Amino acid sequence: MKTYEAKENVNLKTFTDNVSAQASFRFRILLKEGRIKVNGKRVNCDCPLAKGDRVDYLLTAKEESKEAFTVLYEDDNVIVIDKEDGVNSEAVYSALSEKGEAYFIHRLDRNTAGVMIFAKTKEAEGELLSAFRARLTKKIYLALVVGKMPKKHAVEEACLEKDERRSLVRISKDRGEKIVTEYEVLEEREETSLLRVTLHTGKTHQIRAHLAYLGAPVAGDTKYGNDSFNRAHNLTRQRLVAKELSLELAGGLAYLSGRVFRSPREI
Repeated sequence: MKTYEAKENVNLKTFTDNVSAQASFRFRILLKEGRIKVNGKRVNCDCPLAKGDRVDYLLTAKEESKEAFTVLYEDDNVIVIDKEDGVNSEAVYSALSEKGEAYFIHRLDRNTAGVMIFAKTKEAEGELLSAFRARLTKKIYLALVVGKMPKKHAVEEACLEKDERRSLVRISKDRGEKIVTEYEVLEEREETSLLRVTLHTGKTHQIRAHLAYLGAPVAGDTKYGNDSFNRAHNLTRQRLVAKELSLELAGGLAYLSGRVFRSPREI
């Protein structure tokens, strides 16, 4: 059994997604089988939680053992992981926090797999956050997109505007914050193309929305993607992987400068 306490008012599904990937994987089944308790009472629906409520998940050993991420690198200052798709970044942070001190630095979308870095000390947190803010990081993704790209390689600029109410972003020529996305075609397949994508700015949903704006949505993307293609190929999660992360650091983390952390995942 895994037990957690709500830190704020929130619905049960969102809470589960953010604190326990293993329970999130099986959420509907756990509800149906009465294996979630709130303050000691079994629940069978996505009920609201109040701050201080205790939630128990009655998981089997097999359910608890399902991996939400694997560790790629760890030392006294940082931990680098390879996240599974279908897992909230917050759930990874929750799992790491159970094992020791952890600090959230950046996130990946729930259905994007790949490399993330977390700090293990307050000092490392400050250095990493400064590096991300100053764009002293290099983030490279693999993306499988629908269709063919107009060029084999390009650096594309546009503007991104958030729609908080609908939890999405809009891309245009002149409204919002400037974004820069670089892509290189690695392989052309029958209906799709495999791209290596480099983020020169790191905005919410940037790759997914920008590629869709360019006419090549990420395969499996249910928010910005090609619905008919996704249905025809039974795709419900975007085919996008955070493949590489490297940083230029000073101070106590200078020893990590130039090191490239890679996910073993391919598309």
